[in-house]
Amino acid sequence: MSLDDLYQEIILDHYRSPRNRSADLDPHDVHVHHSNPLCGDELDVRLRVDRSDPTAPTVDALAFDGDGCAISMASASAMSEAVVGRKLSDAEDLTEAFRLMMHGEGVKREDDLLDGVAFQGIAKFPVRVKCALLGWMAFKDAVTTYAAGRDEHRVTND
Repeated sequence: MSLDDLYQEIILDHYRSPRNRSADLDPHDVHVHHSNPLCGDELDVRLRVDRSDPTAPTVDALAFDGDGCAISMASASAMSEAVVGRKLSDAEDLTEAFRLMMHGEGVKREDDLLDGVAFQGIAKFPVRVKCALLGWMAFKDAVTTYAAGRDEHRVTND
């Protein structure tokens, strides 16, 4: 089995058996909605933050739900596994590493991306990059929304 075949299997596994996919996370601190009108993908992310260490808030839990292609839903699943348990600042940095990878700038933090690294081949298909980024950018927006003291935000990605 080639590496590309293995990555395809990982993506399909996340699509068929998504992790942290739920229409609710109660309680949660932030709810964001992102959509891509070009392809119709829509995604809601709910984030709960652990503030037990006020100097280093942590992603306590995350749930996503939505309608979209296999790549957007599988990528959101992989993102949810990669960020839960991390300090918000570290999770944001990891999100940036994923974004750079999707824009063909190499793989950084491969071990921390977990199954997210399987999406690196998507960078060869520019029309699908936004699909893979949808969940990660929604998570980044959720962290920004949390830091700004808001509890909800909607974004349409053009």
